[in-house]
Amino acid sequence: MRLSIVSLLILLSVGNGFSQAALNSTGAVHEWGTFTSVAGEDGSAMAWRPLYGPSDLPCFVHHLDQQNLKLADYGTVRMETPVIYFYPLKPLTVTVHVGFPEGRVTEWYPQASAVQTAGTPNGWIEWKNVLVSRGGGTLPKLDAASHYYAARQTNSWFLQSEGEEEKLLFYRGIAYFSVDLRPVVQADGVSLHNNSTETVPSAVLFENHAGRIGYKVIHGLRDPVNIKFAELSGSVNDLRTKLAEELTEMGLYHEEARAMLETWRDSWFEEGLRVFYILPRRKVDQLLPISIEPAPEQVARVFVGRVELLSPSMRSEISAALKSGDTAMLKKYGRFLDAFLHEMGGEGMDQRARQLLNHSDRQIAVESKRVSCGQ
Repeated sequence: MRLSIVSLLILLSVGNGFSQAALNSTGAVHEWGTFTSVAGEDGSAMAWRPLYGPSDLPCFVHHLDQQNLKLADYGTVRMETPVIYFYPLKPLTVTVHVGFPEGRVTEWYPQASAVQTAGTPNGWIEWKNVLVSRGGGTLPKLDAASHYYAARQTNSWFLQSEGEEEKLLFYRGIAYFSVDLRPVVQADGVSLHNNSTETVPSAVLFENHAGRIGYKVIHGLRDPVNIKFAELSGSVNDLRTKLAEELTEMGLYHEEARAMLETWRDSWFEEGLRVFYILPRRKVDQLLPISIEPAPEQVARVFVGRVELLSPSMRSEISAALKSGDTAMLKKYGRFLDAFLHEMGGEGMDQRARQLLNHSDRQIAVESKRVSCGQ
């Protein structure tokens, strides 16, 4: 099994006589996750809620207040699938506390010791006395397919918390902060504005129109830049390779980058127009302050921002579907339809379309209820 550079350095320190502190540390800890938002007409993150379909999570995952309220609630950002991996030198017990000053945690696994959800924002989650070990029993897995399982495909150690075992600490949430990257759709492209004092390591303008792919990659984004729409002659596989390289350069192991891309294989590259970007590490620590005891020798935290955009062609397509009552076409826009309709101001919405949205409200209320395993 591969040893990380951090692990090798710790082993060298053992031989040099200052071993105990290194040996008793948590070793290397790696985390990845996604912040998903929808840009309004001026590029700012707008409040939205997803339509159509429940969260793609196994039923053994814990939810806030017996309901997956993230489905039905409004917020500017969906914090999706952060996972934390551990690579210690020996079995040990750790405590992990993740703050969420501008949001609340809504899903997690394995069971946490405490989750602060009262009021918004200022949420947090804490796992105490988590046993980290080489061995592992049978991890929970159901017959139904889920993107959740792809995150396990790494060499990380096994974890046990509150009697539940996993290879990672998983959590999700909903947030209310403004997004630093502000993409403004223009007639022939997108204008990207970085409202942060931090340089964005890399960004990708991506479009999938009827299965045809186009994308452009930008590095070191600090000042505003205008990006023309790419020709729809690209390859998703090529883009996946480029993204994997970017993620590993930011500190993830290769198998972690592959696990992240596999988790979002369908969603990231589905039809639509969007911007992906890697958040500066300092921004991640600000949005999700983390503390781990014993302290790790090395921590990597790599988060990807995803901003959905309403292109001129999408606006025309939605408007035509609203006028004709083409509900099948509207459903193609999935969980982002509600946001796009708000951005369009409800233009062209007839009675049939309103009935569709009213039905979706009722559907969300039903699907957001937690279903226990075995029911």
